Amino acid sequence: MRNIYIGIDNKSGAPIYDQIYSQIKSAIISGELGEDEMLPSIRSLARDLRISVITTKRAYDELEREGFIYTVAGKGCFVAKKNVELLREQNLRAIEEHIEKIASLAAACSLTADDIIEMIEYEMEGKE
Repeated sequence: MRNIYIGIDNKSGAPIYDQIYSQIKSAIISGELGEDEMLPSIRSLARDLRISVITTKRAYDELEREGFIYTVAGKGCFVAKKNVELLREQNLRAIEEHIEKIASLAAACSLTADDIIEMIEYEMEGKE
């Protein structure tokens, strides 16, 4: 089991369980946590973060419900095999959120769709 850093920001306004969920999910999607890698136990993570076991369990339950982790009774929680379609959907959702922000900023700057497409094409040239 590799230790990953999970931080709680009490000023963020986001629920603590959601902060845990988001950080573990990001670590899985990015590959920082690999397939079948063991996660910290619910109790130890709660103790380390000085939060309720119930809060930590809620985050783990959500991760399991979405297919990011699985539980082996008496052994703990582990990173599930990456579901390519699930990851694709997650990335598409993130892209849509960014596009909404881009559209809003573009409108504020009076940019056209062609201007935005040109900027995206320029960025993508370096990625191919």
